[in-house]
Amino acid sequence: MRYAILSDIHGNGDALDAVLEELEKENVDKYVCLGDVVGYGAEPQRCIEVIREKSEATVAGNHDFATIEKTNIEFFNAYAKEATYWTRRNLSDDDKEFLVNLPLVVDVDEFTIVHGTLYSPALFDYIQTTFDAYLSLQVLKKQICFLGHSHVPITFFMSDAITYSMEPKIELQDGTKVLVNVGSVGQPRDDNPKAAYAVYDSEENTIEVKRVLYDVDEAARKIREAGLPEVLGERLKYGK
Repeated sequence: MRYAILSDIHGNGDALDAVLEELEKENVDKYVCLGDVVGYGAEPQRCIEVIREKSEATVAGNHDFATIEKTNIEFFNAYAKEATYWTRRNLSDDDKEFLVNLPLVVDVDEFTIVHGTLYSPALFDYIQTTFDAYLSLQVLKKQICFLGHSHVPITFFMSDAITYSMEPKIELQDGTKVLVNVGSVGQPRDDNPKAAYAVYDSEENTIEVKRVLYDVDEAARKIREAGLPEVLGERLKYGK
């Protein structure tokens, strides 16, 4: 079975289109989404529509829940707050109903998906250190957990110790649990503006994070013309 793993689309329809075009060549059997379908970008409705159609399972991200007031935005920065208010005004009741009903954690076949952490998914904490990873790996019941949230691709391993790798492709080993951050489709933050996604092949026991160019200038134009903060479009050009 081949799975497409998407995360942190953030209302960026141009990036999502480019990723889906690449995935058409991958002979993928199932799609899953790790949350933050909306927030920051100018096309939240279109991104929700695509994910509802394509994704076998979708979990909630903090921006998804912020949009329907299921999480506090007190600690969002000014641009994130403004984007949240804008997104609230520009979603239909049906779109909001979809977001309201998203779960925090889902088991999909032989792996688990979550947006932030497994040990406390409702808090939307980040996994950025080996200790952060340990807290989630120790409660992971399956071998693999896919997550997003930080927008930076990285894989953590737990066997005798906790280690990590930023290599784009890994081969799974028996007895080793893994947390795989697949990066961001719509707002990469690893100094690489290319959209990120992952393909998991359960027969070959491989997971690969892939990147694809998309029309960043067009996505930035849509953000600007929608009346969203211009910086949200400019940052896309630098993968920030």
